Amino acid sequence: MVDASTLRDLAEEIAREAGALARRRRDEGVQIAATKSALADIVTDADREVENLIRERLAAARPDDGFLGEESGAERGTSDVTWVVDPIDGTVNYAYGIPHYAVSIAAVTGEPTPEEWTAQAGVVFAPVVGELFSAARGAGASVDGRTLAVTRVTDAGALLATGFGYDPATHAGDLERVRTVMPLARDLRRAGAASLDLAYVAAGRLDGYFERGLHPWDHAAGALLVTEAGGIVGGRPGGRPGRQMTIAAGPELYPALDAAIHG
Repeated sequence: MVDASTLRDLAEEIAREAGALARRRRDEGVQIAATKSALADIVTDADREVENLIRERLAAARPDDGFLGEESGAERGTSDVTWVVDPIDGTVNYAYGIPHYAVSIAAVTGEPTPEEWTAQAGVVFAPVVGELFSAARGAGASVDGRTLAVTRVTDAGALLATGFGYDPATHAGDLERVRTVMPLARDLRRAGAASLDLAYVAAGRLDGYFERGLHPWDHAAGALLVTEAGGIVGGRPGGRPGRQMTIAAGPELYPALDAAIHG
């Protein structure tokens, strides 16, 4: 039997340490290590160092668990638990000195793919502001001990967030998608860190969020925050958050947002 609260507590401890390292390296100056999917999609030396720290701490505490990290790939464990980690979500923000980035750590059981896993614990830590968003399956979501709840729909329209891919070939489709959802919106935010967008939906700071092209580590922790705060997270393929689409909102807004995106 997996104890989700124990997994959450471990993720919180490690996320704080990892976030402190990320912030320290940012203050010292960032070195660009490589590009990923496109020239604008970068990896810093700090991404790799922070992920290594997280991996080492998890291996010491739970050596039988698997690991799926943005920078180091996947490794199956002998237990049913896999840790899904984005060491610095919002790397471009981080490299440019924009203080909107986060450490994202989730623990999932079952097959380590978003279509099949069950999220047990999720933590998103924003080092610059010091906010720790966390959730354990069946135990709700909180930020620094304060219970989170998604918003309800109002006549003023929804405050929505989204993100755009780094491949210029995808931008026209992303912009067209924005056009289709704007009738639902009072305004749109595009901040550059999916884990924090999801955390903000859970906290009621955003009414909804949608984005194409997310990887498992982008949404694993944040999606649990939203569902434990009373919201809905879905997308494509298979009605689960994935590469084709991720959508998160409260139960009243979600159907309208999904219909606007998918017709």
